[in-house]
Amino acid sequence: MFYAMMRPAEVSGLLRTGCTLPKQGWGLLIFGESSPAAGKDFTDDGQVHEHRGLKGRPRKAVRKVPIPPQLVTLLRAHIERFGAASDGRIFRSVNGARLQPSTYWQVWRKVRALSLTPEQLVTPLMKRPYDLRHSGVTWRLNCGIPAPEIAKWAGHSVEVLTRIYAKCVAGLDDVWISRMDSSLGNHPGNETGDRG
Repeated sequence: MFYAMMRPAEVSGLLRTGCTLPKQGWGLLIFGESSPAAGKDFTDDGQVHEHRGLKGRPRKAVRKVPIPPQLVTLLRAHIERFGAASDGRIFRSVNGARLQPSTYWQVWRKVRALSLTPEQLVTPLMKRPYDLRHSGVTWRLNCGIPAPEIAKWAGHSVEVLTRIYAKCVAGLDDVWISRMDSSLGNHPGNETGDRG
């Protein structure tokens, strides 16, 4: 969820055919379906998961997200060990069913307790699995990736991205000043910008 800015419903709907996982370098994930767990009473077919297109997009729209080598390696190892379901889904339960939110919440609570210090556990830090998606967006913003590109990868509008994440790039004045200095030719010992 962090490396690909995935929503939980996109994780449960990720297909092997939507993964480009080279042996080295960056890969690509293509999302074409989201499968939120709405509950049997709230779906047309009586199933727990609602099968629909991506959030806020036309039914046949897809979202392409470049993924770093770290996630490529993790996904390759997962697929090698567990394979994929008969319908191509990478993540599923032991019996091949779609992942339920209650299942990944149980795992999340255990992992969070093992990963964070007691002081961190009482804070909102990584409180929900969805926080990984937010952290992934924030990471890209802090890397200086243009907001329109991140919005496209995350499946947001630029307006939503800037409204939600505007405070996430605070405290980086030194980075921005350094970049502006560099573009003006201001180097240490050459504060006037003279190139000679």
